[in-house]
Amino acid sequence: MSAKSSTHSSFDSSLLAIALDISQALPPRELYQRMIDSVARVFPCDAASLLIYENQHLVPVALHGLAPELIGQKFDPANHPRLSIIMSQQQPTRFDVDSHLPDPFDGHMALDNERVLDVHACVGCSLFVENELVGVLTLDAIEVGAFDNISDQQVSTFSALAAIALRNANLVEALNKARRQQQAVARELVQEAAKREGLIVGSSPLIESLRQDIATVADSDLSVLVVGETGTGKELVVRTLHAQSKRSKQPLVHVNCAALPENLAESELFGHKKGAFTGADSNRLGKFELADGGTLFLDEIGELPLAIQAKLLRALQQGEIQRVGEDKSLTVNVRVVAATNRNLLEEISEGRFRSDLYHRLAMYPIAVPPLRQHKQDVAILAGYFLEQAQQKLGIKRIVILPQAMILLQQYDWPGNVRELEHLLMRASLKARDTDSSNVRIDVSHLQLEQQSKGDEQGDSASEASSFTLPAQNTGLRGAVDAYQRQYITETLKHTNNNWSKAASKLKVDRANFYRLAKRLGLK
Repeated sequence: MSAKSSTHSSFDSSLLAIALDISQALPPRELYQRMIDSVARVFPCDAASLLIYENQHLVPVALHGLAPELIGQKFDPANHPRLSIIMSQQQPTRFDVDSHLPDPFDGHMALDNERVLDVHACVGCSLFVENELVGVLTLDAIEVGAFDNISDQQVSTFSALAAIALRNANLVEALNKARRQQQAVARELVQEAAKREGLIVGSSPLIESLRQDIATVADSDLSVLVVGETGTGKELVVRTLHAQSKRSKQPLVHVNCAALPENLAESELFGHKKGAFTGADSNRLGKFELADGGTLFLDEIGELPLAIQAKLLRALQQGEIQRVGEDKSLTVNVRVVAATNRNLLEEISEGRFRSDLYHRLAMYPIAVPPLRQHKQDVAILAGYFLEQAQQKLGIKRIVILPQAMILLQQYDWPGNVRELEHLLMRASLKARDTDSSNVRIDVSHLQLEQQSKGDEQGDSASEASSFTLPAQNTGLRGAVDAYQRQYITETLKHTNNNWSKAASKLKVDRANFYRLAKRLGLK
């Protein structure tokens, strides 16, 4: 084989090797070094460099025959005329042996472990992709005329591949950066949810039982079905459950099944491939993939179309999903927690919900009680919501007057805890009209109709007094404790300090009441 044929064979094989490296999506640093090593095998150079263009500077990312400390250094083209000239042209640039322009790598060539001071032959080529400069490729040699037999086309061919490699690596890095940012945001949201964990406010037996249910199932991977009326706090239960689970550092992805159009529900849950249907102009990840490793919260699960229920069941049973328009299946590790305000057993009997899916979701059902069943928590909840109102509205102190508190405790709350929250926020706004720093909420600010019997109301009226929230810097726990302390103290006044009678009136177990009073410093 002739020397010319051997050179062409080496050139072609090096091009193929680079193309294969690009297709394998290697880590950027490894890809860059492989490319520069291929250049050194084909071209008669003593040194070669691949520099990436970023932030108006050229930064070496791969070297051959040059001092390793150059990696990562920044070269300002304004201070290096040869680099500036290379960047200004889209064809290879050859510098004369007697060029007066300093070479940026003079004194940095390393041959046989010794530094060589001067470069005598230099070729450079800018790397462009769609008229955008992405980097520079340089070749240097000690021997004068070393590159005379190398054509511009050969240099340009390698440069084109190098440009593609740099662009692909940049895109991959950008995607990885976006992914890291999303993960960071997800962690922040998870941490924020963890801070909110425990804000299931109340001390009634029903709320204590709810807390116990959450603690029991949280650390398992069992599917959980949270049921309850609208406004009872089902989402808060789910967030608390996730925050207490071993997946707490992973995403909690929320899907509102009631808001999913039937024709797009499958795509939303499982993703789709580009071209799978009209409007699918790019690949898209579904909520299952986004929640991989974490928790998927399917809110209003009773609204999910029957056709999608079957595919959801398969995902739950096998841990596999299939994007719309793709033949292959993907394995995901997702814990599913669902919530609904519907009676799913009735939905099953009416043929609107699959019984097998119900039993798969309800491996551990949690019922969130309506507020009318634990009215003894209204005072504590009111204290919590008014503390939030103080912060949001910039109010120093909010006082709720006796008759207003009586009305809150006697109302049936068809909208549950959410209705109480919204009502107190509105009442705070209305009461603020008279004094923006010290607000007193009375019956007129609530606009509720009393639903209690006259005798009960009269008894309660004689036992109530105003409740005052502490300053904003007290914190939630301090605000709730202060509210409980005031409420118990006022009740004891009206029972002549009879603790048993006070526990009965407050509808609290006597032993629990004693423990609570001791913690609050009242006993």
